[in-house]
Amino acid sequence: MAFGAKLELPSPELALPGREQRMPVPDGHFVHGQPLVGPFPAQYKQVQFAMGCFWGAERRFWQMPGVFTTAVGYSGGYTPNPSYEEVCSGGTGHTEAVLVIYDETQVTLQQLLKLFWESHNPTEGMRQGNDMGTQYRSAIYTYDEDQLAVALASAALFQQALISVGYGEITTEIKPADEFYYAEHYHQQYLAKVPNGYCGLAGTGVSCDIAPVATLQA
Repeated sequence: MAFGAKLELPSPELALPGREQRMPVPDGHFVHGQPLVGPFPAQYKQVQFAMGCFWGAERRFWQMPGVFTTAVGYSGGYTPNPSYEEVCSGGTGHTEAVLVIYDETQVTLQQLLKLFWESHNPTEGMRQGNDMGTQYRSAIYTYDEDQLAVALASAALFQQALISVGYGEITTEIKPADEFYYAEHYHQQYLAKVPNGYCGLAGTGVSCDIAPVATLQA
């Protein structure tokens, strides 16, 4: 949840300095025991999604068949190895993200994108519902050109659906992934550890018909 609303990204030169030490990460996923840190098996692909508070977002993806593992962390900013408090201050430029490792023989990127678009409001800018700040902005961070093309095509498709019912422009940041910095151990699979914990996810109620981009291979 928001500590204080910081609604503008810092410039790189004004971002917090961070640190060299990486965040300690649990050996395995709290739900199924799969590793959180790569290298992952060669047949799996990865993508990052940001859609508000990462607690509820991660749960949506680890529950999806075909997802090998998930982890939460900080992406899209400047500060190396930031802490949660630093990210919430607005001084790092990061957003709260979920790293999703998936088997594309069991689940496609298009299916993951459908879940992403339908699970939050991608038109709210630097907020998600009552959670306000740059760390809650919507984003998709991809790992190859095919993924990027599919993500952009899905955004264009969903934009038309949103406009048809009165929503504004999608503000989701879609770009190649920079480094993913793992969040603190207590954030990993938080809602499995605290089943009644906070989850701010709320979609628009608009369906994302992914069929027109189903032929694009990620």
